[in-house]
Amino acid sequence: MHLKYSIIVPVFNRPQEIQELLESLEKQTHKDFEVLIIEDGSTLDAKDIVTSFENKLNIRYFFKPNSGAGQSRNYGMERAQGNYFLILDSDVLVPEGYLAAIHKRLTENFTDAFGGPDAAHPSFTMLQKAIDYSMTAVLTTGGIRGSKKAKNKFQPRSFNLGISKKAFAKTHGFSAMKIGEDIELTFRMWNLGFETQLIEEAYVFHKRRSTLRQFYQQTSNFGYARPFLNKKFPTSAKITYWFPTVFILLFLVSLLGYALGDTFLISCFGVYFCMLFIDCMFRYKNIFIATLCCVTTWVQFAGYGLGFLKAQLGFSK
Repeated sequence: MHLKYSIIVPVFNRPQEIQELLESLEKQTHKDFEVLIIEDGSTLDAKDIVTSFENKLNIRYFFKPNSGAGQSRNYGMERAQGNYFLILDSDVLVPEGYLAAIHKRLTENFTDAFGGPDAAHPSFTMLQKAIDYSMTAVLTTGGIRGSKKAKNKFQPRSFNLGISKKAFAKTHGFSAMKIGEDIELTFRMWNLGFETQLIEEAYVFHKRRSTLRQFYQQTSNFGYARPFLNKKFPTSAKITYWFPTVFILLFLVSLLGYALGDTFLISCFGVYFCMLFIDCMFRYKNIFIATLCCVTTWVQFAGYGLGFLKAQLGFSK
């Protein structure tokens, strides 16, 4: 089967991000693709920026009423001319070999969906690099999406996700969920017999959130969505999803213990954060980023853990 790729990018009030993303797509070594920019009811649109790339890329621009990223991705896939859809967030950059890596892997080992990892670009701020570490490191929750080796058990994320036209037709794409819609789609694909895989070489540079407050809100949303997904797909529930909640509750207990003169538990947390610091130093070789990694990891666990607990107890967002 000849694979023709359609890159779908929903955007909401982030024209500058689209500029940077399109500049990186222009440099792709694999040229057989189209780009669809789906403006999701923005008041600050990217139309002029997209127009400036019409002579450089096979690109189309659509403006629609605001409905959220998931429905905007579906809107794009319904209008795409390719037979394999690549879903990207507007806040990513792609290395020049991104499409080539995808095409090589799918030609050798085709699956109807895949996910790719993310990394920190050298130009990212120290905070963005620290956030990237917290989201990807083995010492945090970097392995929670599933086995890298089990090709039908990797859970793709919508910032870097591929899905065949056939799988889209069968699943009807993303649900109306505003949080966790990519995980929900993966579970439905598995139930229909579609396989997924991780294509490690198809990484993107993901900016993620630029402030600790935004990062906390993002991870809180992730945690809040998980119990609803567990309820909808009971076989997907894992004890590991409780880990961030247990972590943050034990951390609070350790502070109470310290106030009462018991230092054992808080010393255990001290050892853990020292391990994080050392591991992050090995990755970035920067003492400030390594220090920030400890902060962003705590924020990640607090956001996800408390969001998860709130949903488990039935509280509204």
